[in-house]
Amino acid sequence: MNYRSDVEAADALKAAYEALRKEIGKVIVGQDEVVRLLLTAIFCQGHCLLVGVPGLAKTLLIQTIASSLDLTFNRIQFTPDLMPSDILGSETLDQNRNFKFIKGPVFSNIILADEINRTPPKTQSALLEAMQEYAVTIGGQKHGLPQPFFVLATQNPIEQEGTYPLPEAQLDRFMFMVTLDYPSYEEEVRIVQQTTSETKEKVAQVLTGEQIQYFQQLIRRVPVTNNVVEYAVRLVQKTRPHSAEAAQPANDYLEWGAGPRASQALILTAKCNALLTGKYSPDIEDVGQTAKAVLRHRIVRNFKAEAEGISVDQIIGRLL
Repeated sequence: MNYRSDVEAADALKAAYEALRKEIGKVIVGQDEVVRLLLTAIFCQGHCLLVGVPGLAKTLLIQTIASSLDLTFNRIQFTPDLMPSDILGSETLDQNRNFKFIKGPVFSNIILADEINRTPPKTQSALLEAMQEYAVTIGGQKHGLPQPFFVLATQNPIEQEGTYPLPEAQLDRFMFMVTLDYPSYEEEVRIVQQTTSETKEKVAQVLTGEQIQYFQQLIRRVPVTNNVVEYAVRLVQKTRPHSAEAAQPANDYLEWGAGPRASQALILTAKCNALLTGKYSPDIEDVGQTAKAVLRHRIVRNFKAEAEGISVDQIIGRLL
């Protein structure tokens, strides 16, 4: 990229972000906060888990984001009979009786893992290895994945029959857990008008893979003051019940707190949030902007919280 300075590059990132939101808004009505968090995860080289009831356009949203970026895209529908080789690929014998590796759908820039909790842990872990290592190992050979690489997974929170909930250690691999809610009355009217007419909006491509990788490195170069880092670490430590730094809501309502990955995610996403809002260094407010999405899948409520109907988001709100 031919930017004269990081400041100029930061301004270009903000402009690209606004252009992306505009293109996505042609197809997706509302869901501004969800779009912000998904784009933040992409710019921070993180993976995202979307949780929402059926019919809230989770799949359409991810497909629209993929359309606005000049990247390859694959959708994998997770089912109980899906095998690791169906995701990663497998070795087969060619005409000369030599082993040949046939790449699976994971070899793409953006992966939509639809209903990830519908498949057994063995297949889930095959994808999660790719998320962590950015490579897959087949027959002792390591195969690198195309860069940039993102997994955007969806999960249905209602239907628990025939599902395999993701273990805590695997959930921790996701930078964000984003919850989708029902649209407002006005938004639903617009959705119905838009989706029942014959006109189809075309989404223009805004960024290339090379530009995204450049902006990912730019975000890591953003300076952060010590007090912001200390605030993020203190917030995460407050989630750990019965530790020296634990806050009262954690002692009362949590079984388990967040690990250091949460602190790293808070700072990285605070840097991104600062650039997207026109600042060149994050403050404490930027940490709070992504705190719920970073923490909600990394803390575990205890029986008392469940009995009293205290949600994870309410606990995080009290900690903030």
